[in-house]
Formats: sequence, C-alpha cells, structure tokens
Amino acid sequence: MSDDRTKVNASEEVRFRLLIDAVVDYAIYMIDPDGIITSWNAGAKRFKGYEEAEIIGQHFSRFYTDTDRQAGLPQRALDTALNEGRFEGEGWRVRKDGTHFWSSVVIDPIRDPSGKLLGYAKITRDLTDRKMAEETLKQSEQQFRLLVQSVTDYAIYMLTPGGQVSNWNPGAQRIKGYLPEEIIGQHFSLFYTPEDRQANEPQRTLDIAVREGRFENKGWRLRKDGTRFLAHVVVDPIWGDTGTLLGFAKITRDITEVARAQQTLEKTREALFQAQKMQAIGQLSGGIAHDFNNLLTVILGNLEIVRKRIPDDPRLVRLLDNATQGALRGVSLTQRMLAFARRQELKAEPVEIPALVQGITGLLRSSLGPSVRIETQFVPEPEAVMADLNQLELAVLNLATNARDAMPNGGKLVMATRTEVVLDQPHSTMAPGRYVCLSITDTGEGMDDTTLASAMDPFFTTKGVGKGTGLGLSMVHGFIEQMGGRFLLKSEKGLGTTAELWLPVAHAGPVAGALGPKLAAPQVPRLNVLVVDDDSLVMTSTCLLLEDLGHRVSFAESGARALQILEGEQLFDLVITDMAMPQMNGAQLAQAIRILKPTLPIILATGFAERLEGFAAGLPRLSKPFTQMNLIEVIAAALK
Repeated sequence: MSDDRTKVNASEEVRFRLLIDAVVDYAIYMIDPDGIITSWNAGAKRFKGYEEAEIIGQHFSRFYTDTDRQAGLPQRALDTALNEGRFEGEGWRVRKDGTHFWSSVVIDPIRDPSGKLLGYAKITRDLTDRKMAEETLKQSEQQFRLLVQSVTDYAIYMLTPGGQVSNWNPGAQRIKGYLPEEIIGQHFSLFYTPEDRQANEPQRTLDIAVREGRFENKGWRLRKDGTRFLAHVVVDPIWGDTGTLLGFAKITRDITEVARAQQTLEKTREALFQAQKMQAIGQLSGGIAHDFNNLLTVILGNLEIVRKRIPDDPRLVRLLDNATQGALRGVSLTQRMLAFARRQELKAEPVEIPALVQGITGLLRSSLGPSVRIETQFVPEPEAVMADLNQLELAVLNLATNARDAMPNGGKLVMATRTEVVLDQPHSTMAPGRYVCLSITDTGEGMDDTTLASAMDPFFTTKGVGKGTGLGLSMVHGFIEQMGGRFLLKSEKGLGTTAELWLPVAHAGPVAGALGPKLAAPQVPRLNVLVVDDDSLVMTSTCLLLEDLGHRVSFAESGARALQILEGEQLFDLVITDMAMPQMNGAQLAQAIRILKPTLPIILATGFAERLEGFAAGLPRLSKPFTQMNLIEVIAAALK
C-alpha cells in the first residue's frame, strides 16, 4: 500500500514538473529560505537567459539591479512574503546578457504541514512591452500637456459634460483674463454675452457638438474685464470606450484684429474700386466734354456770323439769342464735366472770398428767394486764396442753390471762413500749409449716410428726373481738388448740411474780387493765318470767324499737312492749331514750327487743361468753345 502511494506521488510530481516546464511566458522557480535558487523552468530560461545548470545554487538577487541590491530590495521581498504571506511588485530586473526588463514578481512562502519554512515559490512575468507602452503614453501625454501649456494664441481647455471648466491653459488666461483658480469649476457660459446667454446659445453649442460631432462658429465673447472680442470657437465632444460622454474639448481663438484687418482690406478695396470708377467716369466725361466743346465752338461761331449778316429783324434776333443762350448752357454743362474730370483750364489767382461773395450778393438773393436768410461770418482780416475766380463764383452759387432746394419752406444759409494750418501727416490728402476754409451751412433737410456717401458722384441727384444734371457737387469737388484744396460734405438727416471748401492761402500779389466790366477789344491788324484742326466743322467755323474779322485764312487738317504748307512759298503771320490731334498733336506741331519758323506766333486751341512742358507751355491758349471776341483777345496777346 505504501509502495503504491509512493508511486502515485512520484507520478504526480512528474506531471507537475512537466506542467511547470511547459510554461514559457512565466519564470517559475523555487528558492530556499536563504534565497538560493533550487529549481528552474523553461519560461525562466527564455526571458532571463540562464540555463538550469548555470543558475541553480545561485542567489536570486543576481536578477536585481545594482541599485536595488544596494538598497536591500531582494531580502525585503523575502521578508515581506514571510511576514505577510505574499510579496507582489514590479520593477526592473537584469538578464544574463545585462539587459534590463520590466517584470511583475509574485513570491509565496512554502511551508511544511508543521509550518516550517521550506523556501519560496517565485513567479516572474516580463512586462517590458507593456511598460514601454505606458512610458510612451506617459511621455506623449506629458508632451501634449507641455504643448497645450505653451500655446498662448489659443484658449485650449476642457469642459465637463455639464459645461463646467475642468482645466485652463495660458492661452485661455491671456485671451479671457481669468486665472486657473478663478475659472476652473465655473460654467463656460460665463464667456458669453448677456444676449447670447438669454438665447441659450451655450447649451445649443454643446447640443450641436454632441449631435453633429463638432461645433464651429464665430461670435462675440466676454473677457474678465467685461470687454468683448470676436472669437472663432471649436467644440469637440470626448467619448469614452463604452460610448459615455466624458466632456468637451474647447478651442477659442481671438480673431478681433484679423476681422478688423479684413474690414480695413475690404474698405481699401472698395476705395480703390471707387477711385477706379471715378477715374473711368472722369475720363469718359472729359472725352464727352471735349467733343461737346468742339460742337459748341461750331454752334457759337456760326451764330455770331449769322447774327452779323441777317437783317435787323427782331423776331430773327430773338431766335438767334435763344439759340445762343442754349449753346451757353451747353458751355456751362461742359465746364462742369471738365471740372469733374479735372481737365478744365483754370486761371489760378489770389481771390478774397468776402469780396467775391459781396460781388454776387445780388445774384444770390435773387436765386435763393425771400424765404432764405443769408448770413456771413467772415474773419476780420481775411487771407486771399488761390482759385479761379469764375469757377469759385460758380461753385458758391451752385452750393447755395442746392441749399435752397434742401429748404423748401425757407431757412437760413450761413457763409463763414476760418484759417487752418495743415501739418505734414502720412495719411493726409492735403499738402502741408495754410488754408482758408469757406463753409456754407444750411438748415435744410440734411442727408442720410447712404445719400451723403454718393452725393459727390457724377450724375447722382435727388432732385428728380429733369431737375438736375447731377454734376454740381462733382464739379465743385473736381475744381477744388484741381486747385490743390479739398471739398468736404457734412450732413445729418433733419439737421442740415455743411459744405466746406478748403483752398490754399495765396502768396503776395494782386487780389481779385468780383468781376469788373470788360475792357474794349484790342485792335488787331489784318493777318495771314494758318488754322490747323482735324475736326472739319471746327476748322470751318474758326476760318469763318477769322475771315469775318478781315484776316486771310488757310487751313490744314493735320500737323503733317500744316508743315508742308509752311515749307511752301506762302508767308504766314500766325498759326492757330488744335491741341488734340492724332499722330501729331498741337504741342508737337508747335515745336516743329518753332524749329522751322522761329519767329512765327503760335496759338494752341484746346478744351482741356493739359499740363504742357517746354516750349509749348509758354504759348497763348485759346479755350474752347470760343467767341470772336476771344479770338481777338488771344491774337492780340500772341502778337505782343
């Protein structure tokens, strides 16, 4: 019986041994009470590297690092197992080749039935891969934490599922103004404006993030100090492995300056577009005005000739006068178009504004009517300004008429002057210097912002169809700018309008006031004149006016033909040439004539205010449209 029991025990021991040796993922071995290794399985051999013959009889402390051995960790592990019935722990261990691995260790004491300590059972598992994964994750989390903490341009923080702030980065502190201890635990709706909170915008944000997987929007948010900033907001829900909502990740960026820069860019683009549009309209208006000037030159010239040659019949005279008045209205319209296009020929001279207004007071009172009261508030010692007297008079009359139309039930018109000094500033449109500001203020209906923004656009009018050309204010604007000044309109709906004409102060010199009586026409001898113009109608009209004055006239339709005629045997006393001609313009022709005939007088006829250089700049100018009297005066000036 005893032999059978012995055989059974031996068989079980063999099976247990085979079982232990079959385990390769765990090191399972025995150590005696002193820590000496007494058994060794295949798993221990696999990841510790020792053969059974090499390690049995050795102390198990050799698997510990030098630091752990010096700290007494091997003996402490055995003592813990003995006193507490088990030791469990993790730590770095050493293989035979000296490499380290992270292991999970379990040590159990082994006692006989009487309680005597026989040794220890030690199970070790290699957890290096798990440890490295944990370290990698830890390092990644630390790097992410450092990354978030280093971001100062974005507010990056977490919210609980209920919307409470759970962490806070420096960017959030910089943008929103709260310290972490001030805001963590508070509801994120604190950042929303009162109107957004009332509209339940914070909860709607979280609901959309949960429902759609993300919320992204722009809106106004509040800082700690109560100021507002425009924010770009992104909210992402954070889900657990089981699908549980853990909270929200919220990223906020302050885009206030970006939005302002974009608005500035849009305004700049709009200003550029407006400038390009005005330039295009100005070029179109100038071209149309030039053609009108040619037509009006023909009409006025022929009317003068007809007036001289018809019988003295009052009915015919009245018809001619009406036709002449119609043509002169066309001249006024053309002048407005040229003023807007800044191509009008202007005569800049010192002008005293009080004297100018005094000279047209009668015309002003008759134009405005008895329901409009005129007041003047001029400085006691006015400084003269540089301006074209005729155009400044026309501008004042134009603005006064607009003011009258804005006061249908009557009112008050105040004209005032003041002197201002403009300094050299980077964004100023005016040159530095002294300016006189003439303001014309009415008590009329005023304009809203939309109307005011378009008031100086060409052809814009609020007077209805047939009641205005829409060129009045644009003409004033073009004239003042051409004089080196600035035209400003200030108005509010129901509070009237103020027009300001800023003109540069004139240097010392003779001062003009209102226009005086015209002098008698100078006497001019009969001349042999060459007329050069590519427009046959204008050329014919000019020739007729000259012939009517008793001059002998030849003509050429181009600059090249004029030079051929001048190289011939015929002698000329004067050349009158159009400025705007194809291939060779009037200035180029004048330069060629000066080389060919150095003493021959030349007159340039033009409807533009071209800026000429060199020799042509000093030539007499005949402004289109012109009358026979204008011809007489400019010829007299050219022959001096």
